[in-house]
Amino acid sequence: MLTVTHITLNYADELSGVDKLPIVGWQYTSDKTGVVQTDRSIQIASDPDFKTVIFDSGWQQRTLCNDNLPEQLALHPSQRYYVRVRLRDSHQQVSEWSRAACFITGVMGNWQGEFISAETPADSANSAGSRLRRAFSVNKKKTVHSAFVHATAMGLYQLWLNGKRVGEDELTPGWTSYRHHLLYQTYDITDLLQPEHNMLGAELGAGWFKGDMGFVRHRNIYGEQTGLLCQLVIHYDDGEQVTIGSDRQWQAGHSPILFSEIYDGERYDATLDDEKWCQWSGSTTAWRDALPVAWNKKAVTAQGAGTVRESERLKPVSVFVTPEGDTVLDFGQIISGWVEFRVQGNAGDKVVLRHFEVLDHDGNVYLDNLRTAQQCIEYTLRGGEEEIWRPHFTFQGFRYVKVEQWPGEITAAALSAIVLHSQMAAGGTFSCSHPGLNQLYQNILWGLKGNFIDVPTDCPQRDERLGWTGDAQIFCRTATYMMNVRNFFSKWLVDLACDQTPEGGVPHVIPDIITGKYDDNWLLSQGTHSAAAWADAAVVIPWTLYLMYGDKITLARQYDSMCAWVNFMQTHSDNHIWNYKLQFGDWVALDAEEGSYFGATPNELTCTAWYAYSTLLLAKSAQALGKVADAEKWYSLYDEILTAFRKAFFTPEGNLTAKTQTAHILALTFNLVPDVWRQQTIDTLLSLLDEHDGHLVTGFVGTPLFCHALSENGHPHEAWSLLLKDTFPSWLYQVNAGATTIWEHWDGLKPDGSMWSADMNSFNHYAYGAVGEWIWRVAAGIEADENAPGFEHVIIRPRPDARIQWLKATYPSVLGDISVHWQIASKNEVTLNFSIPAASRATVMLPDANDIIDSGGLMFNRIAECWQAQTGAGEYSIVFQLK
Repeated sequence: MLTVTHITLNYADELSGVDKLPIVGWQYTSDKTGVVQTDRSIQIASDPDFKTVIFDSGWQQRTLCNDNLPEQLALHPSQRYYVRVRLRDSHQQVSEWSRAACFITGVMGNWQGEFISAETPADSANSAGSRLRRAFSVNKKKTVHSAFVHATAMGLYQLWLNGKRVGEDELTPGWTSYRHHLLYQTYDITDLLQPEHNMLGAELGAGWFKGDMGFVRHRNIYGEQTGLLCQLVIHYDDGEQVTIGSDRQWQAGHSPILFSEIYDGERYDATLDDEKWCQWSGSTTAWRDALPVAWNKKAVTAQGAGTVRESERLKPVSVFVTPEGDTVLDFGQIISGWVEFRVQGNAGDKVVLRHFEVLDHDGNVYLDNLRTAQQCIEYTLRGGEEEIWRPHFTFQGFRYVKVEQWPGEITAAALSAIVLHSQMAAGGTFSCSHPGLNQLYQNILWGLKGNFIDVPTDCPQRDERLGWTGDAQIFCRTATYMMNVRNFFSKWLVDLACDQTPEGGVPHVIPDIITGKYDDNWLLSQGTHSAAAWADAAVVIPWTLYLMYGDKITLARQYDSMCAWVNFMQTHSDNHIWNYKLQFGDWVALDAEEGSYFGATPNELTCTAWYAYSTLLLAKSAQALGKVADAEKWYSLYDEILTAFRKAFFTPEGNLTAKTQTAHILALTFNLVPDVWRQQTIDTLLSLLDEHDGHLVTGFVGTPLFCHALSENGHPHEAWSLLLKDTFPSWLYQVNAGATTIWEHWDGLKPDGSMWSADMNSFNHYAYGAVGEWIWRVAAGIEADENAPGFEHVIIRPRPDARIQWLKATYPSVLGDISVHWQIASKNEVTLNFSIPAASRATVMLPDANDIIDSGGLMFNRIAECWQAQTGAGEYSIVFQLK
């Protein structure tokens, strides 16, 4: 039986607010083997029962499990639509219609309101909240069919209707390159409408837009006052439509949010709150006319999916008193989010909570690594009955909370830690026989969740929290295995393209809030854009989304940005040896000089290696997009860079001029080494590893690629040894020290309990978690094929190691679940179980197999010292002898 099991729209289960037709994707299963989809049919309707079908593709020959719908299909704004799919396969089986996926259209460019504000430019230094509201009536003689509201803000906003929150999103509209790219959200409010009289309200905060941002703390980066753009659309059963936009008929008022900043937290006085402020029966005093504020509405774009939401809740694992006498709650896990609490007391009583990551050597509160960020919330009670409260326009990075004030006795049951991150479908699952690796995997996952709050930040706790391009580029491939990050990164890449320099240079952080702001900073005064491995995010991330999700849409959209970056490097290179202003090099590598952040690998080598790599990926991208002439041009440029690299950085005897681990790692993993010198380069890398007793001394550039450099060049045992090291510096050193996320520095917490410099010592900094990519691609052996992306062709190529008794991994690809389970028995016999989804085919490769004991019905051949077999969808079990 052929069954469509899952349908997606723009890689999400549903979309709320789109300006154009989404990409439709699906998965299917069959009880037959060798099934291949041959045809598909898609319908779109305006009702869930498909009584009113507005588009029927009919049967069309298609083998891919995603498709673009015809652009000429006319959609109406502020409407709900339903999509379903059915398939036919190579056995002439025809599936039933899939379940319907739904999407809501947005404004589609038809904004009838204007941006309005409760503030004036005189409020530029004000971090208080503000409120806006609009009374309106529903025709009680008619039946409402549906009602939607579309909204965005200069700043952050929450919508309310008749005293109830609209939607579940937080920190909307998020952080983008606001002047070029401002997202709006769409909500179905049909069930919140009252029969006649209604009140729509919005609360606003400074947020990233006009708040105090960056590690030198600049305000008003994008504007001096918050503002709201809102449009309410009501559809009646008789076909009438009523639209209410944000305009001068709205009222403006004060908020009980006295202060709210991303870094510093929030102060809220409940005694000042009018609980009926967003109800028809509320007071009309102390309200004034809203004021229009200018902003370019052409920059406003529908978001559809990927907003920040609450994902889970944690209760304190303990409440204790420190040696210095502070009451502290431990939630057992470093997270990003906030604390919700229940409290009862007298009017004017206060709750004051301060959030932080770690305890110091003596078990006391440690705040130094927050730098100037306060991470403090203060709540003044209304008094009387129990009150429940959580912040609005801030978030904290923390595991511990210091209770500075609390009325009465505090209990763990009164507080919950709310985990926030962008909506991303759950990714793979991983477990193995080694408890330390299991904890490392969880640390990597929590690092992702803690830093993927609308933009990929470097860290979520101190006065920084910026979208550093290097961290994102380094970690992107790992992230694609751990969660579905396609929409998250695709959205961020729009801002990257918007913020590129006219020459094509890529800022160090996206959105770019450092250019022009740090002329007196010791580091950024040297340059705010175009660092190797950082700026290469412009090319690497679109390619990664294409490789992992088959996402040609993002690849095509970013292509000009990708070309601009490679052209920038070419323009500023000297005979294809590239270096430019400020380079971070192998950032915070342990082979750096004392007191330096910069690793020992020369910038010219690092820059030119990345110049070659990005040019090669650009050539492949052009080829994938059918740009034949471009592909030839970029491949030719790559050959020239490769020749220049080898001439400049290899001696005539075949030695790299830089005797660092990272130099050899880059040369090997980017295939910059002439074949005749490859073994020599590998041997030198092994020697450099031995010099440090098998430890790495690499930084941001070398670390993510180290295990790959070893396993891809005949040394998987050494790669495993590196991963399994548990003494400083290593991943498991952090695990053994009690880490619950990935640290910024290998010795963030030193063996003697002291801290690395407080100046830059985050304990939730995901970059070194990029080793997760090696765990997935090599240890588990679930690999994508660039010639059939999105796991249309799966490569199963695990590298078992006798020190690990078993390993299990399941990856939910866009075509269905791919699973691998290997187990090592006595005499080094490995049982490998794996499954391939119906829409995929696979090549099984066993480079570490000596003999095949049980082929599981597959036909294995020995190719280049590696047993290989081809297969289709299904579940398989084979047994082989490990070398």
